[in-house]
Amino acid sequence: MPNASRAVPEYTFTVFTPTRNRGHVLHRMYASLAAQTFRDFEWLVIDNESEDGTTDLVEGWQREASFPIRYVRQPNRGVQVSWRRALDEAHGQLFLQTRAGDAIRPNALERLLANWESIPELERRRFSAVSGLAEDEHGNLIGTAFPRSPLDSDSIELRYRYKVKGDKFGFQRTEVLRRHPVPIVEGYTGYMPDRIVWTAIAREYRTRYVNEPLRIYYHDQPTSLSRPRRPSDNAVGAFLDAEAALNLDIGWLRHAPLEFYRRAVKYAWSGFHTGRSAAEQWHRLRNARARLLWLSALVPAYGMYAADAAGVGGLLWRR
Repeated sequence: MPNASRAVPEYTFTVFTPTRNRGHVLHRMYASLAAQTFRDFEWLVIDNESEDGTTDLVEGWQREASFPIRYVRQPNRGVQVSWRRALDEAHGQLFLQTRAGDAIRPNALERLLANWESIPELERRRFSAVSGLAEDEHGNLIGTAFPRSPLDSDSIELRYRYKVKGDKFGFQRTEVLRRHPVPIVEGYTGYMPDRIVWTAIAREYRTRYVNEPLRIYYHDQPTSLSRPRRPSDNAVGAFLDAEAALNLDIGWLRHAPLEFYRRAVKYAWSGFHTGRSAAEQWHRLRNARARLLWLSALVPAYGMYAADAAGVGGLLWRR
């Protein structure tokens, strides 16, 4: 059950960091939060059974920090469960996630809030987020910039029309995220693409995008709490992601035909890996264009599935 006390936010931001055995790099995020010019935030650390002294590390920071730190330790059931727990625990009006070994610029929260408040108040209810750019530890831009700044758009248009690529950094309204939770499939701890959530929100809300580097992305760490060992380990998330795109975003087909073909291949490939027959895959697609794409992708997808079964595949399932 949702926590009744969360009805009135206590902070402007909840900064959520999921972690598992990242104690050797977690200090970057702590230091960058300690340096923030905007101070109305909490840091929520969800620890998935770390065995490297993370508990002692964070408890030490709790005693000395000038900002609130909440530490929750739980069994490791995948990043999607951490997301659900964080949203249930969050006391902030605006919610953002950081990787354990990354950092954010000292003015990151200040600039995110300033850009949010630059949206006229009467229009703001149509928006759920503000997003900026990320750079690596050497100052190189991650991916591509937005075509203009500010840009009021959504993650679907950004992907298919503007072809913007790479990790970005921003927040979502906490109450919007609570209405669009990341899917949880019992027993599945593989990668669940967060794109499933962002595109669901994009069908209802706008985002303000700004060409301001706010996040520092370090390359010396794993990208996910979910560590696949076999192609099938990520197949459930891949299937749900591809299914949503083919059923709900197919109107963008003419803008990105190759990408939708790849989605069709991934849909069939992951469908086979999750035990779904060709007949079931067909019936789950709800429009003619998606079904035609799927038919054209069926042979290569099955070939990839067979290669995985033989131990010589494993390219498509990697993010």
